[in-house]
Amino acid sequence: MKRFHKALLLLIAGYVFLYLPLIIVVVYSFNKSPVMSVWQGFSWKWYHQLFENDALFSSVLASLKIASLSATLAVILGTLAAVITVRFHSLKSKKLLQGMVASPLVMPDVMTGLALLLVFVSIQQTIGWPLERGVWSVTIAHVTLGMAYAYLVVQARLQDFDGSVEEAALDLGARPFKVFRTITIPIIAPALTSAWLLAFALSLDDVVLASFLSGPGATTLPMLIFSSIRLGMSPEINALAAIIITVVMVIVSTIAIIAFRKKKSAL
Repeated sequence: MKRFHKALLLLIAGYVFLYLPLIIVVVYSFNKSPVMSVWQGFSWKWYHQLFENDALFSSVLASLKIASLSATLAVILGTLAAVITVRFHSLKSKKLLQGMVASPLVMPDVMTGLALLLVFVSIQQTIGWPLERGVWSVTIAHVTLGMAYAYLVVQARLQDFDGSVEEAALDLGARPFKVFRTITIPIIAPALTSAWLLAFALSLDDVVLASFLSGPGATTLPMLIFSSIRLGMSPEINALAAIIITVVMVIVSTIAIIAFRKKKSAL
């Protein structure tokens, strides 16, 4: 019992260490004072200024656009790579393909961003392809990173996949593409959703790749926050963080409630 209480205390201390800074950020977003360390009373002033900040809202829209597009492309490409490496056992270059897809996991983001920047510059200089740094360059970089994570998630699901259902559908005359579309995808849908959410979060959180490849009209939210903190912590950032925390909590709570109700109804 003593070991259990010690483990419980360590667990509580760890959660306090993780979540106490978030609580402090939310509380000080209602501070009237522009100085973080000085409390001068409750105020909604920084939220009003936040909703009047056009640059911040444009960066939020750019981040959501890049994250949604890159996550979708990453899941599509990662799923194709997972299907090829799991299903095609006779593929001679399977190990090479696995290493190429998963290499961004072990590659520092600084090296990946620099390499992609050099690639885009070389393409512009050699073939004259007008690929300027902006939304598409950041999206391609995030697809490169998110595809590796999506590949691992989908590959793990496909390795435990029961192929007898697909074989039964093929024996009944269904074509391979229809079997994949109507049977395989619905079964691995939770893995696809997890991979999409993971790639979306990675894209929304990225600073390093975006700093190398962003351009006019592609200033993402993490880059804007990072540049703002350099000049001093603004209470508007606290207000924005409080909104993001609230939205995430609402989404997570909703998903948990839906999953609990489904599990309860299944019993």
